[in-house]
Formats: sequence, C-alpha cells, structure tokens
Amino acid sequence: MNGKTTPMSFSLKVLTPAALLPVGHVPRVQTNVNENRSTRVGSFVGSPIPRCAWPRIALSAFALVGVCNAQGPSGLDPGAGEKRSGAAAVLVPSPPKSTLRIATFNVALNRKKAGELAQDLAKGDDQARRIAAIVQNVAPDILLVNELDYDGTTAKLFLDRYLRVSQPESRSPASDQSDANIPDRELRYVYSGPVNTGVDSGLDLNNNGRIHDPDDAWGYGAFPGQYGMAVYSRYPIVSGEVRTFQKFLWSKMPEALRPKLPSNPKKSESSVLESDGDGKWFHGDEVWEQLRLSSKSHWDVPIEIQGARLHILASHPTPPVFDGAEDRNGCRNHDEIRLLRDYISDESRGAYLVDDAGTQGPIPSGSHFVIVGDLNSDPLDGDGRSEAIRSLIDHPNIAKYDAPSSRGAVDAAEKSAGANTKHRGNPAHDTGDFNDKNPGNLRIDFVLPSANCKVIASGVYWPSASESAAANELTSASDHHLVWVDIELK
Repeated sequence: MNGKTTPMSFSLKVLTPAALLPVGHVPRVQTNVNENRSTRVGSFVGSPIPRCAWPRIALSAFALVGVCNAQGPSGLDPGAGEKRSGAAAVLVPSPPKSTLRIATFNVALNRKKAGELAQDLAKGDDQARRIAAIVQNVAPDILLVNELDYDGTTAKLFLDRYLRVSQPESRSPASDQSDANIPDRELRYVYSGPVNTGVDSGLDLNNNGRIHDPDDAWGYGAFPGQYGMAVYSRYPIVSGEVRTFQKFLWSKMPEALRPKLPSNPKKSESSVLESDGDGKWFHGDEVWEQLRLSSKSHWDVPIEIQGARLHILASHPTPPVFDGAEDRNGCRNHDEIRLLRDYISDESRGAYLVDDAGTQGPIPSGSHFVIVGDLNSDPLDGDGRSEAIRSLIDHPNIAKYDAPSSRGAVDAAEKSAGANTKHRGNPAHDTGDFNDKNPGNLRIDFVLPSANCKVIASGVYWPSASESAAANELTSASDHHLVWVDIELK
C-alpha cells in the first residue's frame, strides 16, 4: 500500500520473538518470565555457556513458569490454567481483550504429487486434523501457514474442513474466549497465491547437465505450488492491495550475494564455505539475469481490523543447504531475508524493490506490520549465513522482546543430544525438531512485529511429555512448532 498513514485509535496487542544476540554471546537465563523486556546481553566472563548446559539451567527456570511457558507482563499469568489429561492439558493463555494474536506454523502439509493433498483433505486426513487442533488450542487472530500445497482450492478446503471444525484436542481458554469486540473467534478469511516452487524455469539451475529437474524450478519443487503458503485471518483481508514479489529478479538486488565457486574452498567455523580468492560464477550471466530471488514468494497482506490496518509480511526462504561449494542456497536464503529487511527500511534502501504489479518501493513509513514465516535461518546455530536474520531481528523498525520459548524444546534438545550439545543458542527458543547429527534443533520460525507494536506475550506450542503426553504427541504432526505473539498497536 502506498500513501500516507493515518493515526489509529484501535489498540492491538501482538507477541513476537525476542531480540537475538551477537554471535558468540548467549543470553542469561530469564527467571522473571512474566515481565516482557528486551534482552541485550554481552558475553559472560570466560567462554559462553555450552548448549549442553542449557537444558539443566532452563528447566530450573521453567519451574517458575507453569504449564504454558508464555512470556508476558505480570498481569498475564501463563501458569493460571488447569492441567487436563488430554492434549489440551498444556493451556495457552487467552489473549487480553483488544489484542491481536499472530502466529506462524510450518505445517508440513505437502505431498509428492499435485492434487494429492486436496484428495487427502477431502476424504479426511489425520495429520491435518492434528494441525488444526494445535491451531485451535492457540486460537490466533492471524495465522501464516507454510508448506500447504497451493492449487487455488486447497487453502480454502483446509479452512472449511479442518480449521473451522472443532477438534477434540482443541479445548483451551484461548479457543473458548468470548470477546465483545471480536464477534467470532473463528478464522474466516484466507489469502493464498502462486509460488515459485515447482514452476519449471526451463534452465539448468543446478548445473547438472539436465533441465526439468525439481531443482531447476524457480523454487525447488516437483510440481507448481508444492510447499505453498496461506494467510488465515479473523478479520477481512484487503486482497486487492496485496503486494507480491514472486517474480522479483535476484540480480536486481544491489550487492546481491551471487553464488560463486570458490577457487580454493574451505570451511569456516560457522560451516559456511568461504573463498580465499576470486572464483567462477556458478550461474552464467544469461541464467543469473533470469533468476527469481524468492523461492516461494514474498507477500505483503494488509488486514483491516476495526479501522486499523496491519500488514502481514509472509515468506518462506529456501533452506541454506542442499547445494555445493558455491553455497547457492545459503546465498539465496540470506538475500531472501535481506529483502524483508530492505522492505521495512526507508525509501532510499528499499527503492529498488518492484512488486509483481509494477509498484516500486518499500512499505510506507510508519506502517504497522508483522514479519511471519519459516525463515530457515537460526541466529546462532545451523548452516545458514546467520548475519541476515540477526540483522533483521536487530533492525530498528522491529520490536525488541524476549524470544518465544517452550519447555518441550528444552526436553527435546536434551533427549536428542547430538548436534544440540554444540549449539550456542538457548534450546528453549528452538522451533524445529531436526536431524540429531546435523543440524540439530533450531530457532527458524519467527513472528517479528514492527517497533510501533507493543509485545504483550509470546510462546511456542511445544509441550513436554511431562506436561502432557497427549499434547506432546499431537505436535508430531510437523517437524516445526507453532510460534505465537500477542501485540498491541501503539
């Protein structure tokens, strides 16, 4: 949306992840979890606390939290809910009135063949039912879903057959809350659109001498729409003003990280390949000038909320792996995240951006927004070029708050061990449960509100087996875990 921003009289509350720390530093354990404040912590005397020590430290802190591990102000008691024997035993606190709960969830509802997911949803799918139960437990006002195959009808089918149908495991204070200012707590609106995954480029993008491979699509995929995404909302989506950057060319980004074959490759301490001299471009000029930056798409989805407007900035950058010495996916992930950073910056930095409709420039200054998605980059661990995600989290236009956390993530890291014992980040902040050998569990799913939003509370829906074995089992529906944040628009 272009034009002037108007003052808003409606207050919205949204939770977002905490500010992340510089590489080599680790956060002190926050024991006062009911007070939301930004953490800017320098290094400890001596070396940072090793990741293997975090589970023991964090568990002692979590004893103060109660059953939810939500972070919020003292007026919001995440431990006030009762425990139950079913999957709803881990209760998510109800959002205060006049607040917004924003969530992101990589649901892993992708299939190997086009149309297969729609068929599964139509006849009844247990994975989709469990995903819906998790969503209903958290009861977000706005939700981004990653990895939901796109075909023009599946997103609506998932809404009508699952998200709007009460699931037996979904009884919680959040889902039962009635609010005079919110006539209907159901998700009612959906936006979904084309993505680059599976769209054949007709070019040999991976340089294996063949074309038409899944890796030769503009975004990796076996068919158009695989690994798609959708935005669901309780409030009207202004679909006519959605901005998309599906076709934005990577070469149009100033100082883009064009993949290059290193002349003498070596591994850095961060496991990112570096070059000790000038190498050869991985893609020739003819291919490079056609490459799209977004592996799926980047969306700016405006939502009208009782006279206020909130922009949902949705994306799903490529994983920074599954490549070679050129690190083309690492470079692409970095620049996909950088696009988000430039889009929320001033006009001079984001002027190069042109959306699919030909509109130029970043989001208008002063807009309220929330960045959501599986960004496939951990600020401290994993194989990505993490400076991009740290730069985004530290951006002055992003609200600063303590990272969403869960008790289940701590238990999972301790149980899995492996790569987790070498991680620098606090395992309580992990959102994905991945291969124990590499990369281990990571924090890669984010809800980042703009600085003109006040963060009220946040959490990750990852209950431990000790909180509720049924709820813990419910989350096995995906290798990612739902992240939610409550905010208030200033």
